Amino acid sequence: MVSITATQKIGVGLTGFGLFFLLFGVLLYFDSVLLAFGNVLFLAGLAFIIDPRRTAGFFFQRQKLRGSTFFLGGVALVLFRWPIIGMAVESYGFVLLFRSFFPVAFGFILSLVNIPYLNVVRAIIFIFVQLTVTMPGSKLCINIISYD
Repeated sequence: MVSITATQKIGVGLTGFGLFFLLFGVLLYFDSVLLAFGNVLFLAGLAFIIDPRRTAGFFFQRQKLRGSTFFLGGVALVLFRWPIIGMAVESYGFVLLFRSFFPVAFGFILSLVNIPYLNVVRAIIFIFVQLTVTMPGSKLCINIISYD
């Protein structure tokens, strides 16, 4: 079993409260104070969970620099009371930062639940993942890989 330190427990609490305030701020029509408070708590909780040095290392990796710029720029826009534009920029940065993690998370979530509709969605996603579209020159090549 993985042991969680006291600072990591504090970080989980801060992150949870940050996500709560972000959700509550969005539900209250992009209230800038709640969104700013949620952003600060979320980032502080992330720093408590994975250590400030590793957090900075994550955000400032060379391949994630564009996503970090958009994410932290969105946080700054929310702090400067431009909540709608800030949340849009922050969301784009979040997608850029975690785009390699999304397939893993979706696969894990879809494997947990055995709901017929989700199994159909999983099959469709699997088909689209196997469908690769490339354009060498001017010809459109579609490769469909099937494992029958």
